[in-house]
Amino acid sequence: MTQTRIIDGRAISSRIKDEASEIVQQLSAQGVEVTLDVLMVGDSSAGEIYARSQRKRCADVGIEYRLHKLSADANEADIRELIKGLNHDPNVTGILLSLPLPPGIDAPAMQYCIDPYKDVEGVNPSNIGLLFYGNPIIAPCTAVAVMEILKDAQISPRGLDAVVVGQGAIAGKPVSLFLLHEMATVTCCHIATCDLIEHTKRADLLIVAVGKPGLIQAKHVKPGAVVIDVGINSITQEDGSRKLVGDVAYEEVIDVASVVTPVPGGVGPVTVAVLLRSAAEAARKQLQSPRRIES
Repeated sequence: MTQTRIIDGRAISSRIKDEASEIVQQLSAQGVEVTLDVLMVGDSSAGEIYARSQRKRCADVGIEYRLHKLSADANEADIRELIKGLNHDPNVTGILLSLPLPPGIDAPAMQYCIDPYKDVEGVNPSNIGLLFYGNPIIAPCTAVAVMEILKDAQISPRGLDAVVVGQGAIAGKPVSLFLLHEMATVTCCHIATCDLIEHTKRADLLIVAVGKPGLIQAKHVKPGAVVIDVGINSITQEDGSRKLVGDVAYEEVIDVASVVTPVPGGVGPVTVAVLLRSAAEAARKQLQSPRRIES
């Protein structure tokens, strides 16, 4: 029996970070500073920890990180005004809205205010719409990470029967579009799918992104399938400690699949690296393209 290949997301992440650093250096030589301006609304200890981590990761590739904080009582007009200012600031090349936002704030509507050329997460409707045609300015980072993993593993989606479990805007739907562009035959499953196993069991390529620990078990997987686990969930173990797990029952599936991504250490670190590269690419595309945002 052929041994299952475990994807090393950290190694792929390192390669993508090097690509980001190279772009940053090229732009610096042209007098362009790559920035990542992050908006955080409200006080959150978890958000502060994440911001420190982001700052370090940006510094590793030469990106200038700037944090903009609004109080928890900020309204949508306050957030729109700050985003508008960043959109029109020529010294700002990348914008990211930190989630979650306080209750009552329409997060997608706020993200939609970000200039598509500065939208480093690729969530603006213009970028999602252009992905439909296979030509986004910046694509959703998680979906790009999945495609980078397939590319690194030398797995061509062309002709494969691909099943995507989850239809979220950040992963499931964009991944489905990417796979269609790569000429896979794609089925997208979701909460209303009547018989999940009927679909997953025939997949040559199975991608899972639902946020439900252990949803996909060995019985769901076709022998020899490629399994990409996008899920990341924190669970409490019997001893009370916390553990990160994916949407795939890893210990079961590893005996069935030919290729599998672990959690942690799989899609997660690749997504982080893609975000950094997207920030660098955003700056390069702004240099190459005329500004055309009005907000």
